[in-house]
Amino acid sequence: MITPTRKFPEDSIESQVYKIVEDNKDYLPILNDRNRLGYGLYLYVKGQGDKPEVLVRNSKLTLKNISEGELVKRLEEGLNKLEIK
Repeated sequence: MITPTRKFPEDSIESQVYKIVEDNKDYLPILNDRNRLGYGLYLYVKGQGDKPEVLVRNSKLTLKNISEGELVKRLEEGLNKLEIK
């Protein structure tokens, strides 16, 4: 029996962070890369992970039509707009 995936509320930190990554899916064509990056950013927001610059550099992501530096900039802009409660 397959257990359905539990969705987090739209205003949760998890949803907001993963949305930042999904908003850049055109540049990150591999779903697993997006999931790993989303989790890494979530840990960063919680104070337990590396900053976006380190995550992007060390995650060995497959990027399409964007440089690592530009992706980092887009991620940091998204993180700066988070509404953390």
